Amino acid sequence: MSTSSQNKRGFYPRVDSLQRSRRASREGSRPRKRLVSQNDAYLFALRVAYLSYLLQPRVRRTQHVPAASKALQRSSSSIHDLMKDFSLLRDSKSTKFPHGFMAELEKRLTGVIMGREKAQEFHDPAIKRSFAAFLNAFMEQGFKKRMEKDRRVEDLVLIFYSNATKELQKGKTPGDDSWKFMADRHLALFIRLISLILKEGDWSRDRPELSSRLATLESKLLTNDQDLVADTRNGSATGSTIEVVVPLTFEVKDMPLVQVVTRIFGLTYSKAQSDIDKNRSVWTPKAALQDLKIYQTLLSLNSRRTLRSDDFDLEEGYEAWKKSESPDLAQMIMAIVQSNPELAKSSYNHNTPQFNANASGSEASDSGYSESSRKMSMSEASSYVIDQPVDMSAMSPSEVILPTSDREEEAFTFIPSDTRAYFRLILSQALSYDMQDETLQASEATAETPAFKLLSKQSTELLNEICLRWRLPYVSRIILFLDVIREKFLEQDVSLDTLDAAFTFIKEPLPNHKKDANFVSSLLFDRTKWPLQDYALNQQILASLHDALLRDLYDVAQQCYEQKPPSVGPVIYVLEHHIHSDPNFSRSPEDIASFTTQLQEGLREKAFALYKEYLAKFLPQDQESWQFFDVIELGKAVVTLAQRIQKRYRKNPEIMGANPLTALVETMLPLYSEDARDIVERILQLSAAKGEEVPIEDGFDLYQELVEIRRIHAEALPNVPFAFRIEELLAEFVWRWIKLTESTIITWVDGAVKQDEFKVRTSTPGLPPTDSERHSVSVIDIFTSFNQTIDRIVQLNWDNDLQYAKFMTALAKVVGNGIARYCEIIEQRFSKEMDRMTPDQETSTTLSRQEKWMQLAKDAWNNKEKIEPFQFFPESFVKLNNIEFAVRQLDKLEKEVNVDACIDVIERNTPPLSQRQRKVNNYVFTIKIVEAEDLKACGSSGFSDPYVVLADEYQKRLAKTRIIYSNLNPRWDETVDITTQGPLNIIATVWDWDALGDHDYVGRTSIKLDPSHFSDFMPREYWLDLDTQGRLLLRVSMEGERDDIQFYFGKAFRTLKRTERDMTRKVTDKLSAYINHCLSRRALKSLLSRGISISSVSNYFNRNRPQQALQAPTQAEITEALKPLFTYFDDNFAIMNQTLTREAMIMVMTRLWKEVLATIESLVVPALSDKPSQQRQLNQQELDIVFKWLQLLFDFFHAVDEETKEENGVPLDILQSPKYFDIKTLNFFYFDSTDSLIRTSERMASATAARQQTQRNRLSAPAAMTSMPFGGAAGLLGMPSHRKSKSIMLSRNLGTMRKAKEDKRKEAQADPNDDMILRILRMRPEAERYLRDRSRQKERLAAAAAAEMIVRQSIMAGGGRMTGSLPRR
Repeated sequence: MSTSSQNKRGFYPRVDSLQRSRRASREGSRPRKRLVSQNDAYLFALRVAYLSYLLQPRVRRTQHVPAASKALQRSSSSIHDLMKDFSLLRDSKSTKFPHGFMAELEKRLTGVIMGREKAQEFHDPAIKRSFAAFLNAFMEQGFKKRMEKDRRVEDLVLIFYSNATKELQKGKTPGDDSWKFMADRHLALFIRLISLILKEGDWSRDRPELSSRLATLESKLLTNDQDLVADTRNGSATGSTIEVVVPLTFEVKDMPLVQVVTRIFGLTYSKAQSDIDKNRSVWTPKAALQDLKIYQTLLSLNSRRTLRSDDFDLEEGYEAWKKSESPDLAQMIMAIVQSNPELAKSSYNHNTPQFNANASGSEASDSGYSESSRKMSMSEASSYVIDQPVDMSAMSPSEVILPTSDREEEAFTFIPSDTRAYFRLILSQALSYDMQDETLQASEATAETPAFKLLSKQSTELLNEICLRWRLPYVSRIILFLDVIREKFLEQDVSLDTLDAAFTFIKEPLPNHKKDANFVSSLLFDRTKWPLQDYALNQQILASLHDALLRDLYDVAQQCYEQKPPSVGPVIYVLEHHIHSDPNFSRSPEDIASFTTQLQEGLREKAFALYKEYLAKFLPQDQESWQFFDVIELGKAVVTLAQRIQKRYRKNPEIMGANPLTALVETMLPLYSEDARDIVERILQLSAAKGEEVPIEDGFDLYQELVEIRRIHAEALPNVPFAFRIEELLAEFVWRWIKLTESTIITWVDGAVKQDEFKVRTSTPGLPPTDSERHSVSVIDIFTSFNQTIDRIVQLNWDNDLQYAKFMTALAKVVGNGIARYCEIIEQRFSKEMDRMTPDQETSTTLSRQEKWMQLAKDAWNNKEKIEPFQFFPESFVKLNNIEFAVRQLDKLEKEVNVDACIDVIERNTPPLSQRQRKVNNYVFTIKIVEAEDLKACGSSGFSDPYVVLADEYQKRLAKTRIIYSNLNPRWDETVDITTQGPLNIIATVWDWDALGDHDYVGRTSIKLDPSHFSDFMPREYWLDLDTQGRLLLRVSMEGERDDIQFYFGKAFRTLKRTERDMTRKVTDKLSAYINHCLSRRALKSLLSRGISISSVSNYFNRNRPQQALQAPTQAEITEALKPLFTYFDDNFAIMNQTLTREAMIMVMTRLWKEVLATIESLVVPALSDKPSQQRQLNQQELDIVFKWLQLLFDFFHAVDEETKEENGVPLDILQSPKYFDIKTLNFFYFDSTDSLIRTSERMASATAARQQTQRNRLSAPAAMTSMPFGGAAGLLGMPSHRKSKSIMLSRNLGTMRKAKEDKRKEAQADPNDDMILRILRMRPEAERYLRDRSRQKERLAAAAAAEMIVRQSIMAGGGRMTGSLPRR
């Protein structure tokens, strides 16, 4: 039969038909089953128990028989003669001891000596002494090693006999030979111990010959043992002992199984004794023998009182059962005859089967029925099992008198009519009694099975006896056992563990019969050999247990949300391993799906009820008392429960298809999200009505809890949206927090600066501090505050990109305000420290005016040129380090915030410019104070020390430049930002610094900053005439302040860089005076004159004579001239290097290099202007000296190590700046004729104009303006120049700043202009007209470029005219 056909038609078609007709399997062949009374079951159980007593082996006892005394005689055979059987087979492997035997023998010998051996014959003290003597010899290493190698029996026996003889001879007289018989007995017991070791170690199977010869030797040695015992006991040889059979008492106290029957049925011994006495004449072994013969005959006749072929689905199953019955019946008959030899003399003796030693025993073991019945059902105490085959040829069914059909129920004495029903009732009684018996110990628990109590050993023996007598098949016993367990489980008399143990008990073979496990397994799993009734009952049992277990599983699963719920594992284990895995169990997918649906729905209802409990527990009844904390605690309870359930069912997330976690989150999370929304909205409404605000931290905590719940909601319910948008509801808390931070940021900064001592921090005293230790704690504190401020928002994991980008934008503004405040305080303190008076200046303050003039005259007369280095405070350099550190930290912060991503999000979610109106309220004007010309001389030396102060129309000071000493054409190049919301008048006042008195007034001018005039956002240059004499050049640009994160970061960066630049300039200003002194025309003249002689004076007055050319100074003299400057630099650099970081040090040196270049440039050419200059052009010798100075200074600042070639100074790309190259190119034009210079200038101007025109034609964006470096009408009208404004957006981080500098350097190299030529022409009076014409040309080009720019911007803005709105950059 194929598997597919089996699955299609049913495994047992007869079972299916039986179930459809609802009739018993044997209904057509036997009487209907009747109800069994407890008394009837008791009587039949009592009969079997009594029969077992009758058939048990008879107990024998020794009885003394007086006899004539005779001398004990020992066998004539010596020990060597007895051992000949082993000597002849010395080389046979089967006669040698197995490996490992010696170690086991040593243990058993020790046990005999210690009294641990169970057999009583080994407890004799003499025996122990003999064994101890042998053990001492056995433990000798040489003998033990030889025995483990040879493993010969005769060696071991002879050594034992020798040691035993010596031990027994101790204390005996020379003529006393009684010890010889004791030596034989001791040796016999030693051989018996060897046999026991071989048998228990399962070695006797492999060495049957050795076992047989050992048994023979033992019997020979015990030939005179009874005589020895009698002589020892009686003290004389007056008689002998014989074995006699102990007669039966027929008392219940001597009947173990009868006592079991009385216990399980709750009866007394007297009741059982009375029933036995009343039926002794009927319940005889002869009746039992008659039952077996009748059953045997009915079996051969295929009677209805036995199983028939109709009771099996396949004929081969019936034949296998029938084949196993005959040998078992014959053995049982022989057991009865053996126990009652007189039955052999009865009329049936000629039919009694005889033992046939030559018959094969294979028939009895061919079937699993036979072996399982014999091995699994009978106890070790059974005395009627014959292990020899039986010759059944003498049996003749015709000799048996069969009962008539109307008396079939009374045909048997010991076998009831319905064996299954009787056995089931007895089994139920036994199981009930044993499970309630407190003296019955449970089985030992293992890692796989818990401890359980089923049947006691006595009850099992009784049931096995009943099954054997009633010929119940092994499968029927198992099924009926399961049926009883099922009944008790449904009645809750047994636990689930007991049910599991019962299934395990019937599936696993008994430990004493492991070798027969294959028979049991074949019988259990080969269902084709089962009787149909057992098969059908098994299906009913499985179906009933399945329904009951599902009910239990439902009840247990309903408690899965409790803190310590019962485990569903045992129920599922029993279902899967014992019910579903059974081939007899069938279930439809619809039933399982229905149960899963019911269970899932039940879990949802449980989750709903549990949520209601949480709601009542965590939410007050009074709405006025509601707080965010209540919502948080409710959410935590829900999340904690979900996490606990997820962890609890991590390995097995489903219970019969139902998922507790899914049911929980599907029920609780939507309910919580809706309730949370309503509760939060109600709390906010009540707070607003009271005029109160919910604490910000409560809002943050609530947001984080709601976000976590939303995450779980999204994972568990991906297709179900969350009830509300958390970010929209709670965004106000973030804005409040940002506003609070903005209001306190200034206080934070002030407090950090106030507590800072501005000292370097060193972790290793005595060693120079590292660069990371050269800034103080205030800058660390403020950036820690900035990072914590931003991290507070980042840690919220705000799930709205647009809102998050706006939060970061607002925080960028807060950070910018904090940085601006820090820069302001640091710069004020730094300026105060740098502007302090020197010791000489402090001394001069105590002198009178006359004494001051006398001191100046005295210094001038002494030609005091030695200038001491400025005594910088370490705190000042620490402040500069702080600014440099702040730049790097701000750049790092800008990257961490991911500014570009924020901008991208805002732009993607912001309508186009044409769909919205942008009105700029704040404007940032950047004013660069460039230079001044022709200032009034206020000093006695004919020069001034000018500086500029910017103020508004209300005289509020806005900015102040540094002081430029001894100069009427100073150049400051300092920048200031001014924020305004409308037009603002700026007043610029030039003052002359005076160390001896009040500062002198030089001149004043003003400019109006009107945003409407800068709507194109182009920079403009203004030459403003002073009210006294001279003029001032200002470069003005404007930006609309934007609510833009890049703008705020750019503004903060520019504030830091401007502070850094101004502080660096204040440092370099302390050195610039000496730079100007060493690189002046006076120094040139001093170097060339090399002293004044009489001849040189005569030549000076004799102008009519041609003068000889002065001899050029040598390279050493030129270098020597700069030695004081180098020494001055080294002294100051040594002071700076103690505190400044390397980067700050390079920054100071870079600034000094720029001062050097500016000084050399002013030494060679005047500043750019449209007016002629009074400055004299240098001759060739002077110019050569200047260029040699430039090279010497270049090498000094580059500071290349001669050995390692390592650059320790200013980087090469900074040294080779555009100004450096402009100075270097002067050598090509400096001595050209005026006409040649004019032609070169015109050629460069034409090339520049052509380049700009090409660029305008190629690009759609507005073209760059042509150069407008000096004033005229364009300056007065405020025309935009070509210079690029250093806008805030170009300064938003270090990367953009570096790129802007690199672009500027490349542009200067790729687009040379004629500025240097025009500056040379200023020293040529004949070029005055060309300078004026060139200025007008630039004005026209600038005006045209400005008009074109306005038109382009108007077109790009989307209208034909200017609307006044400022475009977004």
